[in-house]
Amino acid sequence: MTRELHDMGVAELGTALAAKAVSSTEVTKHLLARVAAHEHLGALLASDPALALQQAQTADTQRAAGRSGALLGVPLAHKDIFVTSEWPTTAGSKMLADYRSPFDATVVARLGLAEGGAGMVTLGKLNCDEFAMGSSNENSAFRPVQNPWDVSRVPGGSSGGSAAAVAARLMPAATGTDTGGSIRQPASFTGVTGIKPTYGVCSRYGMIAFASSLDQAGPFARSAEDCALLLGAMSGFDARDATSAERAPQDFHAAMLKPREGATAAQPLKGLRIGLPKEFFPAALAADVNGAVRAALAEFEKLGATLVDVSLPRTELSIPVYYIIAPAEASSNLSRFDGVRYGHRAEKYTDLLDMYKKSRSEGFGAEVKRRIMIGTYVLSHGYYDAYYLQAQKLRRMIADDFQACFTQCDLIAGPVAPTVAWKLGANRSDPVANYLADIFTLPASLAGLPGMSLPAGFGEGAMPVGLQLIGNYFQEGALLQAAHAFQQATDWHARTPSGY
Repeated sequence: MTRELHDMGVAELGTALAAKAVSSTEVTKHLLARVAAHEHLGALLASDPALALQQAQTADTQRAAGRSGALLGVPLAHKDIFVTSEWPTTAGSKMLADYRSPFDATVVARLGLAEGGAGMVTLGKLNCDEFAMGSSNENSAFRPVQNPWDVSRVPGGSSGGSAAAVAARLMPAATGTDTGGSIRQPASFTGVTGIKPTYGVCSRYGMIAFASSLDQAGPFARSAEDCALLLGAMSGFDARDATSAERAPQDFHAAMLKPREGATAAQPLKGLRIGLPKEFFPAALAADVNGAVRAALAEFEKLGATLVDVSLPRTELSIPVYYIIAPAEASSNLSRFDGVRYGHRAEKYTDLLDMYKKSRSEGFGAEVKRRIMIGTYVLSHGYYDAYYLQAQKLRRMIADDFQACFTQCDLIAGPVAPTVAWKLGANRSDPVANYLADIFTLPASLAGLPGMSLPAGFGEGAMPVGLQLIGNYFQEGALLQAAHAFQQATDWHARTPSGY
């Protein structure tokens, strides 16, 4: 091989495996050694080399027997919010420290080696903020994750382990979940590509719920092309998920490569209208982030796109709306963790109520308790109408703002976060500062729209800056097409942290 195996992305590894230039076993051994060598990052919560190698050997056997597939034998790891029968599932919480699921999440099964799956090899389970609640991956009950670009900084959250693992070249891809930006923000902070599809495109069956009307699975990888391959395998209708979109399977990779009408080799995005909401470029936006995003948008213009000024007037309201709706749903979803059927149970208690109180107090971390209390409050008698109901009305208005924008443009672009990744511990005493960092990702989540982050340059401290693209419902193909054209013309997505 002329290139190191860890430098190869999903598509490149798939091609090498198909050509029998390398085996899945060789790739898996190489990546397992890297996982062990970079354990200090805290990216993985569970690893079983013997099991991973067994899966790799199975993939090699299947390929030798004539099975084909772009993902067959390619390794990845799953965010520890997806339940897995062969791996422990903790959701980053002491509450589930010893939990083993009797089944695999749909996303895991569709990517894996089981019948009907894409044939990918699982390297382990990835660290995350507890129950996916956080923007920095410092809320994991086990340990924080470090950013490979600067280990003194956060990787973003809640899918920080997934983003850090891909950025550090420990694996070519990983799964994540995005409730309010938890794929896009860590992708931005670590210089990788991540996409949150339209709500309902990927099944939530087997994904431990935080906020059921917002949670959505998606992939992390080096490039838009790799994400397209992964998303194609992950997505599709699932009768076991009541919120699953009843749509025919889509080939996102083919949609990404399909030429635009009127496009040329020099201008593959000719005719594409990209809306720039003025609310995404406030005076408070860090100058380094603004500079990188503006330079990336200039590149889109060179590729034939037209920039259009638009407005999303309720952008600022997305923070209070989200932090009412999401905690309310979390309060309901997390009520099942009571120490009775599974999960942590206190050792000493006097009666059933005492057991509930002690088990939940010991099992949940500070951020989870904070959100449960907020959620319980806004759902309580006398406050439901004043808070929760009003938030739901505003949520609809935020979605309507996007539809008004899409009459003027095809995609919406802007920064992913107001700053680059901050220092570990910088916002630990001020949770609201973390909440405010979600200002640009929350609107699309509340509206259920697809969004993605792609590397667009570097800012303060030589830290990555991501560009966010948002599409209309079920327009993942258009998002990936635009991102792919940008990545064909730039190399930000190919940059690697020093030492990795």
